[in-house]
Amino acid sequence: MKPQHIDADLLNEYIKKSGLFKKFICQQLGISTTAFYNKCVGKTAFRVSEIYVLCHLLKIPDEDKEKIFYPES
Repeated sequence: MKPQHIDADLLNEYIKKSGLFKKFICQQLGISTTAFYNKCVGKTAFRVSEIYVLCHLLKIPDEDKEKIFYPES
């Protein structure tokens, strides 16, 4: 899987607004906190299924989903 550019600042805003701990989010995604960090900094890419879970957990609307996970589009 190739690296992915994401809008980490906007993603972190949604995480803070949700009140959820990153550890809990990682558990829901089925990944380690290290893997989550690597995805947030663009070292590795989020899978489509992980994006779906994040959007559901963090209540990210479609227009912001595009901004966060597909900023080049």
